[in-house]
Amino acid sequence: MPIAAGFLLAVGYILEWTGFDLAGTIILALSLVAGASTFVPGAIRRLMRRRLGVGLLMTIAALGAVLLGYIGEAAALAFLFSIAEALEDRAMDRARHGLRSLLALVPETATVSRLAGAVEVPTADIQELDILLVKAGERVATDGIVTSGRSSIDASAITGESIPVEVGPGDSVPAGAINGGGSLQIEATANGRDNSLTTIVRLVEQAQARKGERARLADRIARPLVPIVLVVAALVALFGLLIGDPLTWTERALVVLVAASPCALAIAVPVTVISAIGAASRFGVVIKSGEAFEQLGAVSTVAFDKTGTLTRNKPEVVAIETATGVERSRVLEVAAALEAHSTHPLATAILAEQPHPPLVADVVENPGHGISGSLDGITVRVGSPRWVSAGALQNRCVALETDGMTVIVVEIDGTTAGLIGIRDELKPEAAASIAELNAMGVTTIMLTGDNSRTAAALAHQVGITDYRAEQLPANKAAAIEQLRSGTRTAMIGDGINDAPALAAADVGIAMGATGSAAAIESADVAFTGTDLRLIPQAVAHARRGRRIMTGNIVLALAIIIVLFPLALFGVLGLAGVVLVHEIAEVIVIANGLRAARGRAVLPALPQPDRALVNTP
Repeated sequence: MPIAAGFLLAVGYILEWTGFDLAGTIILALSLVAGASTFVPGAIRRLMRRRLGVGLLMTIAALGAVLLGYIGEAAALAFLFSIAEALEDRAMDRARHGLRSLLALVPETATVSRLAGAVEVPTADIQELDILLVKAGERVATDGIVTSGRSSIDASAITGESIPVEVGPGDSVPAGAINGGGSLQIEATANGRDNSLTTIVRLVEQAQARKGERARLADRIARPLVPIVLVVAALVALFGLLIGDPLTWTERALVVLVAASPCALAIAVPVTVISAIGAASRFGVVIKSGEAFEQLGAVSTVAFDKTGTLTRNKPEVVAIETATGVERSRVLEVAAALEAHSTHPLATAILAEQPHPPLVADVVENPGHGISGSLDGITVRVGSPRWVSAGALQNRCVALETDGMTVIVVEIDGTTAGLIGIRDELKPEAAASIAELNAMGVTTIMLTGDNSRTAAALAHQVGITDYRAEQLPANKAAAIEQLRSGTRTAMIGDGINDAPALAAADVGIAMGATGSAAAIESADVAFTGTDLRLIPQAVAHARRGRRIMTGNIVLALAIIIVLFPLALFGVLGLAGVVLVHEIAEVIVIANGLRAARGRAVLPALPQPDRALVNTP
């Protein structure tokens, strides 16, 4: 319709210029109808709901111009405004298209194992616990766990990390990932309609409708501005009646009506937020509201949980120290027997070295400290040096902690039997990511349950100068509250175990949320990957978006401030004001779409060698 309005407008003016006035007027009237049809019905519907908008201002201005006999000007106004509306709709559609394209990563059908054999079914019909048969080169239809086969998967379109991930039985795979060289059997952990990928798209679409600080600022200015403009225009026309020149001042009132309308202001923030949040989702960052996006761009402090965020979350036994006369195998045996009853992450490292420990009785776990029990009638304990004394091995305990290890003390019948040093290696990109954040002026802090010596060693390795050691979940939340009192603070954790701290932060960020709807739901921002380079990338992206929003708001307000006096004193006519306004709106839209530019997939990192395990 805007194209038809423009074509008719050009034909109408040509006819008038060549002397066919009546024909030109008729064609211009048709152009007016074509252009006005794109916004007048909507303006009337909004008015019936007692809502005033920019479309109403344009409707009144066009109607007034017609009543004054300026059909050409009214047609030009309708055409230019309809073009601006069409560009706005196209910009919004373009910003959303990239997000919706994520759903195309899921295949339309999948091969499922049934009693009668392999059957191809629509992806939407997949149910939890179905066994998917995924051949090399095929995409995974929904989230699941590998039950058979080994291969590498490419989840770069979802996580933003380019390096293929080796998977085997017990490993999780996300919807949309591409299977590499081998065939896999995968047990579905989500149905075909509601998996991590659809959750990401749903949350981001909801986020695009949730307004942040700048969007609310634009609304606070734009909403009252429409009725104010109507009142001002009426006063201008009334002034003309009082001084005896009603025609001139009525014309100026119509021009003022258009000049002061907040066209560009209304679109200044939404197009930027939609573009930026959609772009972030394509490189593995799910931002759940416009407010979270703006807060992320304003953070000046980032607090990291250590385990699984700064580290690989694959703790390994790297040292065993024993008291005089005690065998290493005995120390490991006792520790494994007790840790088999523990849910602590470090228990897996010990059980990996001693997978078949003896049975213990009377097991009592003291969360955050250790675990005790009875082995062959002898009381045994394992735990942190704060709970179980290192005794004669105290100096070795200090040395291991200073070397960045978490130390487990093993006590047999009230006597220290040995120490087990466990290290969760830092991610290879950790130091570079922290350095990049520091270069951006962001203060970094590490929160960990480790003792001060271990925390100090790890913080030094990664380049963090401020750390808080011996932090339980409640302590971490309190530390975040304290940090927030002086600075905008983001907290980065796993999205589940760190829920109190994430909730306490200005921006809670869940790391490695692929395949876990719960992790995605638990924070303001969720990273589907685990690469720490996503953090400075996301902060820089959000900062850029905030700058674009601010620039758009300033430009939109400047246009109104400049055009108002020019319209009031007759310097610009109706067509000129409309043209300037719509050019400004096009600039604002184009500027907002710049926020859609996001960095592509992160380059692969060198994989660290497995730590050498010191075993007996």
